[in-house]
Order: sequence, then structure tokens, then C-alpha cells
Amino acid sequence: MKNDGLAIASMVLGIVSLVMLFFPILGWLAIVTAVVGLILGINAKNRIKANPQELGGMGMANAGVVMNIVALALIVLGMIACGALIGAMSQI
Repeated sequence: MKNDGLAIASMVLGIVSLVMLFFPILGWLAIVTAVVGLILGINAKNRIKANPQELGGMGMANAGVVMNIVALALIVLGMIACGALIGAMSQI
């Protein structure tokens, strides 16, 4: 049984997305990698469920989906925080 390539790609993109959040210039690219990784992870889970005898890597697909959701949540929280900071600074 071999691991699904989409599951591996989803997990790698999740890791890359989370790492890019620490670099302000690359933060926008983290949005793209997180969305693509989330789509790949969901597709990998569906493919593995359809062919469990041939494909493995459900754990990697789950990890990829979770990491990409966390990355997207942190991006949204960061945008909210930046908006609040800009709003607060304009009141001064």
C-alpha cells in the first residue's frame, strides 16, 4: 500500500503555510498555500476512502487538513488584529 501523493502534498503545504506566517512579507503567500493544501487534503481523504486497499496516508491527509485550517484561522485573526490596530491608531 502506498501513500496518496495528495495527502503528502497537503501535509507539506500545511507546514509551509504555518512557517510562512512568521514572515510578514510571506504572509499573503500563506493564504494561497493554505487554501490549496486544504483542497488537496480533502481530495486525498476522499480518494483514500474510495480505495482503502490501494492507498494509505489518511493520517497525513488529516494532519494536512488540520494544519491548513489552523493556518487560515491564524491568518484571519491576524487580519482582524491589524484592522483593530489601524482603527485604534486612527483615533489618536
